[in-house]
Amino acid sequence: MTTTLQNAVRKEEGFTLVELAVVMIIIGLLVGGILKGQEMIANAQVTSTVAQYKAVDGAVGTFVDVYNGFPGDILTPGTRITNCAGACNVDGNANGHLDNSPLAAAGGEETAFFLQLAAADLVTGVTPANNFLDGSIRGTKWRPGWVDGTVALGDLASPHAGNYLSLTAASGFANAGLTPLEAARMDRKIDDGVANTGSAGAGGDGATCSAAGVYAEARTQDSCRLVVRING
Repeated sequence: MTTTLQNAVRKEEGFTLVELAVVMIIIGLLVGGILKGQEMIANAQVTSTVAQYKAVDGAVGTFVDVYNGFPGDILTPGTRITNCAGACNVDGNANGHLDNSPLAAAGGEETAFFLQLAAADLVTGVTPANNFLDGSIRGTKWRPGWVDGTVALGDLASPHAGNYLSLTAASGFANAGLTPLEAARMDRKIDDGVANTGSAGAGGDGATCSAAGVYAEARTQDSCRLVVRING
Protein backbone atom coordinates (compact mmCIF):
# COMPACT_ATOMS: atom_id res chain seq x y z
CA MET A 1 0.00 0.00 0.00
CA THR A 2 2.80 2.41 0.90
CA THR A 3 4.60 1.72 -2.36
CA THR A 4 1.41 2.30 -4.35
CA LEU A 5 0.85 5.68 -2.68
CA GLN A 6 4.45 6.74 -3.31
CA ASN A 7 4.13 5.86 -7.00
CA ALA A 8 0.90 7.83 -7.27
CA VAL A 9 2.57 10.85 -5.69
CA ARG A 10 5.49 10.65 -8.13
CA LYS A 11 3.07 10.50 -11.08
CA GLU A 12 1.40 13.71 -9.94
CA GLU A 13 4.70 15.62 -9.63
CA GLY A 14 5.35 18.40 -12.24
CA PHE A 15 8.58 19.25 -14.06
CA THR A 16 11.57 20.12 -11.96
CA LEU A 17 13.34 23.45 -12.41
CA VAL A 18 16.16 21.67 -14.20
CA GLU A 19 13.75 20.02 -16.61
CA LEU A 20 11.99 23.32 -17.27
CA ALA A 21 15.34 24.98 -17.91
CA VAL A 22 16.27 22.29 -20.43
CA VAL A 23 12.94 22.72 -22.22
CA MET A 24 13.39 26.50 -22.37
CA ILE A 25 16.92 26.09 -23.75
CA ILE A 26 15.64 23.74 -26.47
CA ILE A 27 12.84 26.17 -27.41
CA GLY A 28 15.36 29.02 -27.51
CA LEU A 29 17.64 27.05 -29.79
CA LEU A 30 14.75 26.20 -32.12
CA VAL A 31 13.58 29.82 -32.31
CA GLY A 32 17.15 31.04 -32.81
CA GLY A 33 17.67 28.50 -35.56
CA ILE A 34 14.50 29.58 -37.36
CA LEU A 35 15.44 33.26 -37.15
CA LYS A 36 18.96 32.52 -38.34
CA GLY A 37 17.57 30.50 -41.22
CA GLN A 38 15.27 33.35 -42.22
CA GLU A 39 18.22 35.77 -42.12
CA MET A 40 20.27 33.45 -44.33
CA ILE A 41 17.41 33.20 -46.84
CA ALA A 42 17.04 37.00 -46.90
CA ASN A 43 20.79 37.46 -47.45
CA ALA A 44 20.76 34.86 -50.24
CA GLN A 45 17.88 36.67 -51.98
CA VAL A 46 19.73 39.98 -51.83
CA THR A 47 22.93 38.40 -53.15
CA SER A 48 21.03 36.65 -55.96
CA THR A 49 19.26 39.88 -56.93
CA VAL A 50 22.54 41.78 -57.11
CA ALA A 51 23.93 38.97 -59.29
CA GLN A 52 20.89 39.37 -61.56
CA TYR A 53 21.61 43.06 -62.00
CA LYS A 54 25.27 42.38 -62.86
CA ALA A 55 24.25 39.67 -65.34
CA VAL A 56 21.82 42.02 -67.10
CA ASP A 57 24.42 44.78 -67.14
CA GLY A 58 26.91 42.38 -68.78
CA ALA A 59 24.27 41.14 -71.23
CA VAL A 60 23.53 44.71 -72.33
CA GLY A 61 27.23 45.31 -72.99
CA THR A 62 27.40 42.17 -75.13
CA PHE A 63 24.24 43.16 -77.02
CA VAL A 64 25.66 46.60 -77.80
CA ASP A 65 28.88 45.02 -79.08
CA VAL A 66 27.03 42.54 -81.33
CA TYR A 67 24.19 44.70 -82.65
CA ASN A 68 25.78 48.15 -82.38
CA GLY A 69 22.76 49.44 -80.51
CA PHE A 70 20.95 49.34 -77.17
CA PRO A 71 18.34 46.59 -76.62
CA GLY A 72 14.88 47.97 -77.31
CA ASP A 73 16.33 50.92 -79.23
CA ILE A 74 17.69 49.27 -82.40
CA LEU A 75 16.09 49.49 -85.83
CA THR A 76 14.54 46.44 -87.61
CA PRO A 77 15.17 43.99 -84.74
CA GLY A 78 13.04 41.31 -86.43
CA THR A 79 15.53 41.00 -89.28
CA ARG A 80 18.61 41.22 -87.06
CA ILE A 81 17.70 38.97 -84.13
CA THR A 82 16.53 35.39 -84.59
CA ASN A 83 13.02 34.65 -83.29
CA CYS A 84 12.34 38.30 -82.47
CA ALA A 85 8.64 38.75 -83.22
CA GLY A 86 5.62 40.46 -81.69
CA ALA A 87 6.52 42.88 -78.91
CA CYS A 88 10.19 42.03 -79.47
CA ASN A 89 10.05 43.24 -83.07
CA VAL A 90 9.43 46.91 -82.31
CA ASP A 91 11.54 49.51 -84.08
CA GLY A 92 13.41 51.79 -81.71
CA ASN A 93 14.58 55.23 -82.73
CA ALA A 94 18.28 54.34 -82.52
CA ASN A 95 19.15 57.32 -80.31
CA GLY A 96 21.23 55.19 -77.94
CA HIS A 97 18.81 54.98 -75.06
CA LEU A 98 15.29 54.00 -74.06
CA ASP A 99 12.45 56.52 -74.08
CA ASN A 100 10.68 56.42 -70.72
CA SER A 101 11.75 56.51 -67.09
CA PRO A 102 12.08 53.10 -65.36
CA LEU A 103 9.59 54.46 -62.81
CA ALA A 104 7.01 55.33 -65.49
CA ALA A 105 4.71 53.28 -67.67
CA ALA A 106 6.68 51.26 -70.21
CA GLY A 107 6.50 52.09 -73.90
CA GLY A 108 7.50 49.94 -76.86
CA GLU A 109 11.26 50.29 -76.36
CA GLU A 110 11.07 49.40 -72.67
CA THR A 111 8.81 46.40 -73.36
CA ALA A 112 11.17 45.15 -76.10
CA PHE A 113 14.31 45.54 -73.93
CA PHE A 114 14.29 42.16 -72.17
CA LEU A 115 12.56 40.39 -75.07
CA GLN A 116 15.43 41.33 -77.38
CA LEU A 117 18.02 40.26 -74.81
CA ALA A 118 16.20 36.92 -74.51
CA ALA A 119 15.93 36.47 -78.29
CA ALA A 120 19.68 37.08 -78.49
CA ASP A 121 20.18 34.32 -75.86
CA LEU A 122 21.64 36.77 -73.35
CA VAL A 123 19.00 36.39 -70.62
CA THR A 124 16.46 33.71 -69.69
CA GLY A 125 13.08 33.75 -67.99
CA VAL A 126 11.51 36.36 -70.29
CA THR A 127 8.59 35.58 -72.62
CA PRO A 128 6.01 37.61 -74.58
CA ALA A 129 3.65 36.93 -71.65
CA ASN A 130 6.25 38.11 -69.15
CA ASN A 131 8.07 41.04 -70.73
CA PHE A 132 10.06 42.01 -67.65
CA LEU A 133 12.56 39.95 -65.69
CA ASP A 134 11.39 38.52 -62.37
CA GLY A 135 13.56 39.58 -59.43
CA SER A 136 14.97 37.04 -57.00
CA ILE A 137 13.23 38.79 -54.08
CA ARG A 138 9.61 37.75 -53.72
CA GLY A 139 7.10 39.50 -55.96
CA THR A 140 9.49 41.89 -57.74
CA LYS A 141 10.37 42.68 -61.35
CA TRP A 142 13.21 44.48 -63.08
CA ARG A 143 12.05 47.24 -65.44
CA PRO A 144 14.30 49.29 -67.77
CA GLY A 145 14.15 52.97 -68.65
CA TRP A 146 16.04 56.19 -69.30
CA VAL A 147 16.70 59.39 -67.34
CA ASP A 148 18.21 62.48 -68.93
CA GLY A 149 19.91 63.74 -65.77
CA THR A 150 17.82 66.90 -65.42
CA VAL A 151 15.09 65.46 -63.20
CA ALA A 152 15.12 63.35 -60.06
CA LEU A 153 14.78 59.59 -60.36
CA GLY A 154 12.99 58.55 -57.22
CA ASP A 155 15.21 59.69 -54.35
CA LEU A 156 18.21 60.21 -56.64
CA ALA A 157 18.11 64.00 -56.76
CA SER A 158 20.73 64.49 -59.51
CA PRO A 159 21.11 61.17 -61.34
CA HIS A 160 23.65 60.82 -64.11
CA ALA A 161 22.01 60.63 -67.51
CA GLY A 162 21.73 57.06 -68.68
CA ASN A 163 19.71 53.88 -68.90
CA TYR A 164 18.55 52.44 -65.59
CA LEU A 165 16.84 49.39 -64.17
CA SER A 166 14.24 49.71 -61.45
CA LEU A 167 13.33 46.88 -59.10
CA THR A 168 9.70 47.29 -58.12
CA ALA A 169 6.68 45.23 -57.16
CA ALA A 170 5.53 42.85 -59.88
CA SER A 171 2.07 44.41 -59.56
CA GLY A 172 3.30 47.66 -61.14
CA PHE A 173 6.25 50.01 -61.68
CA ALA A 174 4.83 52.52 -59.20
CA ASN A 175 4.52 50.01 -56.36
CA ALA A 176 7.22 49.33 -53.77
CA GLY A 177 8.45 45.74 -53.62
CA LEU A 178 11.41 45.97 -51.23
CA THR A 179 11.91 46.64 -47.56
CA PRO A 180 14.30 49.54 -46.82
CA LEU A 181 16.82 47.00 -45.45
CA GLU A 182 16.76 44.98 -48.68
CA ALA A 183 17.21 48.12 -50.77
CA ALA A 184 20.05 49.33 -48.52
CA ARG A 185 21.88 46.00 -48.69
CA MET A 186 21.73 45.97 -52.47
CA ASP A 187 22.82 49.60 -52.68
CA ARG A 188 25.85 48.80 -50.49
CA LYS A 189 26.79 45.82 -52.67
CA ILE A 190 26.39 47.75 -55.94
CA ASP A 191 27.25 51.32 -55.03
CA ASP A 192 27.78 53.59 -52.00
CA GLY A 193 24.85 52.56 -49.79
CA VAL A 194 23.46 56.10 -49.87
CA ALA A 195 19.86 56.35 -51.05
CA ASN A 196 20.11 59.65 -52.93
CA THR A 197 23.55 59.57 -54.58
CA GLY A 198 25.61 57.45 -56.95
CA SER A 199 24.64 54.92 -59.59
CA ALA A 200 22.13 53.14 -57.35
CA GLY A 201 19.55 54.55 -55.00
CA ALA A 202 16.06 54.47 -53.60
CA GLY A 203 13.22 54.61 -56.07
CA GLY A 204 11.10 56.66 -53.72
CA ASP A 205 7.92 56.41 -51.67
CA GLY A 206 9.10 59.16 -49.35
CA ALA A 207 10.44 58.89 -45.82
CA THR A 208 9.03 55.38 -45.43
CA CYS A 209 11.94 54.29 -47.67
CA SER A 210 14.68 56.84 -47.00
CA ALA A 211 15.29 60.35 -45.76
CA ALA A 212 18.31 62.57 -46.45
CA GLY A 213 20.04 59.66 -48.14
CA VAL A 214 19.59 57.24 -45.21
CA TYR A 215 17.49 54.13 -45.72
CA ALA A 216 14.85 53.57 -43.02
CA GLU A 217 16.24 50.09 -42.35
CA ALA A 218 14.19 49.50 -39.19
CA ARG A 219 10.95 49.51 -41.17
CA THR A 220 9.74 46.05 -42.13
CA GLN A 221 7.08 46.86 -44.73
CA ASP A 222 7.72 46.93 -48.48
CA SER A 223 8.17 50.68 -48.99
CA CYS A 224 11.14 50.93 -51.37
CA ARG A 225 11.97 50.64 -55.03
CA LEU A 226 15.57 50.42 -56.22
CA VAL A 227 17.01 52.18 -59.28
CA VAL A 228 20.40 51.20 -60.74
CA ARG A 229 22.27 52.56 -63.76
CA ILE A 230 23.24 50.01 -66.41
CA ASN A 231 26.01 49.84 -69.00
CA GLY A 232 27.95 52.80 -67.68
